[in-house]
Parts: sequence; C-alpha cells; structure tokens
Amino acid sequence: MSETQSEPPVWSPFDLRREHLLNNFVTVVALLFWARVLLYALNQQVPRPKYGVAFLAGGVLIYVLDELRTLERGNRLERLGLWICAVVGTAVPAYVWLHYDVLETQRIGYALGYEYIIGGLFGLVVLYLTYRSFGAAFAGVVIASILYAYFGNLITGLLSHGGIAAEQIINVLTMEFDGFFGSITQVVAVKVALFLLYAGLMRGYGAFDLIMRLSFRTAKYLRSGVAQSAVISSLIVGSINGAQTANAAMTGSFTIPLMKESGMRSDSAGGIEAVASSGGQIMPPVMGAAAFVMASLIPSIGYVDVLVAGVIPALVFYISVAIGVHYMAVKQLPEGGVDIESRLEDLGEGYHPIVETIRFGVPFAVLLYTLGIAQWTVISSALYTCAAMVLTGSGLPILLSFVDDDADPVGTVRDAANNTVSGFKFGAVAIAPIAIIIAAVNGIVDLLNATGLPGKLSLAIVGVAGGLLLFTALLSMVVCLVLGLGMPTVAAYTIVALLIAPTLTGEFALDPVAAHFFVFYAAILSGITPPIAISVVVTAGIAGSNFWRTALEALKLGLPLFVLPFTFIYNPEIVTGGFGLTTAASGLVVLFGAIAITHGLNCAPRPFGISSPLSYGVRAVYVALGVAAMVWPGLLPRVGAVAAAILFIALQTQMAETTNIGHVAEGD
Repeated sequence: MSETQSEPPVWSPFDLRREHLLNNFVTVVALLFWARVLLYALNQQVPRPKYGVAFLAGGVLIYVLDELRTLERGNRLERLGLWICAVVGTAVPAYVWLHYDVLETQRIGYALGYEYIIGGLFGLVVLYLTYRSFGAAFAGVVIASILYAYFGNLITGLLSHGGIAAEQIINVLTMEFDGFFGSITQVVAVKVALFLLYAGLMRGYGAFDLIMRLSFRTAKYLRSGVAQSAVISSLIVGSINGAQTANAAMTGSFTIPLMKESGMRSDSAGGIEAVASSGGQIMPPVMGAAAFVMASLIPSIGYVDVLVAGVIPALVFYISVAIGVHYMAVKQLPEGGVDIESRLEDLGEGYHPIVETIRFGVPFAVLLYTLGIAQWTVISSALYTCAAMVLTGSGLPILLSFVDDDADPVGTVRDAANNTVSGFKFGAVAIAPIAIIIAAVNGIVDLLNATGLPGKLSLAIVGVAGGLLLFTALLSMVVCLVLGLGMPTVAAYTIVALLIAPTLTGEFALDPVAAHFFVFYAAILSGITPPIAISVVVTAGIAGSNFWRTALEALKLGLPLFVLPFTFIYNPEIVTGGFGLTTAASGLVVLFGAIAITHGLNCAPRPFGISSPLSYGVRAVYVALGVAAMVWPGLLPRVGAVAAAILFIALQTQMAETTNIGHVAEGD
C-alpha cells in the first residue's frame, strides 16, 4: 500500500459538521425505528403485512443514512443517488401503508398506472442497495430471477413457463403483500428484529469486550488458547448477530492479529476465524435469523423445536472445529506465545466478574426461561429479554455508583444513557442491511414460486441423479453451495430451502426437519467455499493473507462440516430425536467421526513413520473411517468405524512416543 493510500482522509469543517449531523440523524431515526418495533411487540394492533412495510422502510432509511455518514467527501453523484434512495425507499412504503386496506382487499392482481412507476422505482432502489450492501453476486441473482420470470416463455425444456408480464412482476414485488413486503420480511420484522436489538444493547453495554476477555483468558491454560479465542468469541457473538461477514469482521479484528502476534501464519489465522464465524448462526438459543425462517417454512414444528434439533449438530460443529484448531495451533505456536495480559489491558478491566455475570447473565437466563421452559411466543421472549438487558446493563452500574465513594452517580447515569442509546443505534445499523437483503430474497422466492421453478428443479435433480438418494444428496449439496455463494446465511438458506428441500421431502420422504437442516448447513458452508467464500474474503483482508491459501486452510479445518449435512439424511435422529439417548449416542459417534477426519488431515507429517506420498494413504484411511462413522446408515457399523479410528490413533501416538517421530501434540 502506498503512503498516500495509508493516510487518513482530510476532513474540512463542513465535512465534519455534516458527518456529525448525519450521525445524530441516524441515532434519532434508530430510536424512532425501535419505538415502532417495541410498540408492535407490546400491542400487535397493526396487521403483520402492514407492519412489515413500516419495518422495511425504516431499514432502508437507516441503511442509507449510515452510508451517507461514512461516505467520503467528493462523491456528490453517489451522495445524490443515496438521498434519492432514501426518499423513494420511504415514500413508496408510506404510500403502501396509507393505502393498505385498498391494496389488501380490493385491488389484488393489478395496480394503477402511476403505481407501476413508483413500484418500479422502489424495485430499483432495493436492487441498488442490495448491490451496494452485498455485492454484484447477489444482485445478479435478483436480476436473473426477474429475467427468468419475464422471459420464461422463450426457454425450452423442463424449466420453461408462460412468462410473467413486467407490470405483474412490479405489482407482485411492490404493490402486493408478497414480494419485498412478503412473509419472510414479516418474520424478520416480528421475530428477529428484537434479537438484533438485544445484540446491539449487549454491544453498547460492553458485552463483546467481556466475551473477548473471557476468550483471551483461555490462552493461559491451553497452548492453543489464543486460537481457541476465535472459536469461543465467534460462537457467542455469531449466535446473536447471525451474520457470517459481520461476525468475521467483529471478532476477527481482535482474534486474527492476536493469532498472528502469537506466531500463527496469516493464512491459518484467517482460515480459523472464517470457519468459526460461519458456525455462529447454528448455535442455539438464537441461531441468527435462519431459525425463525425455518420454523415458518416447516408448518409442523415451532421455533423451540428448531432450537432443540440444532443443539447436537452445533456441538459437533464447534467441538470438531476446536480440535482442528488445536492441531493447527500447536504446529505453529511457539512456547510462551503472545503477552495476553497486555491485550487484556487494551480491552479495559470492566466490572467485577460477579457484576458482569449478573449484568449479562440475567437477560440470557430470561431468554432461556421464556423460550425453552415457559415457551412464550418469540416476540414476547425477545421483548422481555431486551427489557432485562436494559435493566441490568444500565441499572447495575447506576446502583453501584451510589455505594461506591469513588464513583460519580451523575456521570454514571449519563454514561448508562449514552450506552443505551448506542445500543439502540448499533442494533438498528445491524438490522438495516438484513431488512434489505431479506426483502430481495422475499422477492426472489415469490417470483420463482410464480414460475413453478421449485417443482421443476426437483424433477430435474431427481432425473439427473437417477432417483438415487446418494446422488441426489450430492447434487443437492453442490446446488446449495453454488446458490449460497456470496449471500448471507438467511438469504442463502431461504433460497435453497425453497428449491432443494422439497426434492428431499417429496421424492424420498425425508423428514422435513432433516431436509431443512441439510440445506441450512450447506448454505452456511458456502461462506467458506471458493471462488467467492465471503467469510474468507473478510478474514483474509484482516489477516493480510492470500485469499486462496486462506480458503484452503478453512477447507482443511472445515472438511468434517461438509460431511455433517449428509448425517442428517442417513441418520436423521440427530435432528429429529429430541434429547433422547439415541440422539446423544448418534451425536457422540458423529463427533468421533469428525475428530477422525480432523486427525487425518492434521496429524504428524509421517504417521506410523511412513513418509510422503504413502503417508497420504494413511490419512485417507482416517478420513474414510470418519466419513463412515458420520454417514453410514445404522449405529453398529458406525461404532465399528469409530473403534477402528481410535485404535489407529492410539497406535500412532504410541509409536510416535517410542520412536520420537511426529508426536501429534508437538507437530514435529
């Protein structure tokens, strides 16, 4: 990077004043946005489709204002375009809100002439903001869906359809309560928004610093603890924000430099964070936004059922990743490592651990109780969790300031108020791009449903696979990875759930939960799959490493995770059996299988004293045994594969100790 590129931009007084005004504007709009969300959560007097319109308008406005706030000076044309997006992005939903009764009950299937014009403008705004926020890959998917809907009559063969007129496309997307304002947008508005507020409040009150402090302290007791900090922090943070790239950027900005300072290669540090960040959204009790969408797509189950189904796979995911990280770290990290104490000082001391536990533990306990035990509705659980977060996050410091002689109660109240407002702002800025991408996904889903593509694609996949479940699953996995490239998890999952899950449930009578978890995990793994690998792009940028080498490290670490979705197909009890003994036994076998694969990929370079290239055969045996343990139908053969893998690992370890070659823990 040149010297001129590394210098910060020079801001004029006018630029600074404008940024300050926009920052205040974003804060005010964020507070108004959350006031509308909280009002709906309290009384739910507005029809859900109408509320979804207001939610999307607020998300668009907050996103545009935040973009304007951070936009560099001199981009006048871009600034003008964003202001136009702000006007159109709020005016058109306002029109739909005001004419809700007419549009919902009297004018179905057609619109007035000027409504097609303003609807088309709103569609262009959503498309541009989608491109701006998530890049050309996903914007291309939106455009391709529209073109497929319009030119379907020109396509021959199985995927052809009668074509949808441009006016009807605009009407479906913007003037009816499908499309951009459809059911998925409404699910996010009703069930997900408050969890993003909870995440924002946690960040405002300093919870993420606490998470990083706890993660760094593991490095004192485990040689790979520095690298494990990426796994722990990404698990906790990712479960709440549910976004791969946001998780990678947020936690990676701390963990990647820490791993590099401790002696790890930059590509390994980037690969570890990319995989760890990709798995955050599979960890209950929140699971990002995808769990709510899954519960809405499977009529026979509820949100709590999705959480219960996700516990065992999530544990397999993170334990196998943690073991893989340990293998990678001990090979590269020197004895002693980095000075953890200095990094802890950079984060600040925070309050006493007991106080911190109460501040952040009580709201989390409220969430677990209301969702899992009392089984309240999702919106009520989230509302009470947010209220508890405000109460403990701001209340405890204020209370302590009155009993601490050295504290300033007035200053503490002021800080608590500022932190609360910052939390509301963080939450609004986090959910704004999610609202936009969900609107785009909702439009894609409804257009493709109108063309009949899901059923046709199902027939095509079964036809190509010859009606065999294994080939169908493999082909479906490839389709999921391709469709998910460059997309956030909830967007990728929604699309593949629409296109692929019906194939598995309809043609092979697979349990819907198993089918949806299959496509859900496959969609997540697209974040570390080249050539796009959106999580790797972020972490490689932070690490300053080569993209392809970082992607290779991520794939080596995450290989068992590519096998895990097939477990849901051939051993569905892991997600359909609840918390029974059968589920626990099957999950344990799957975990040992994942460990066998990880060992095969990362064990000493000369297992059993065999040098390359023959050593790759030994590694392949470990991988094959691990795959069999994870996927083979029936518990007894899988237990046999695990027993064989454990025996080989024990023999290899004993031989390495006696001959002093390639001890696994030393990584010589």
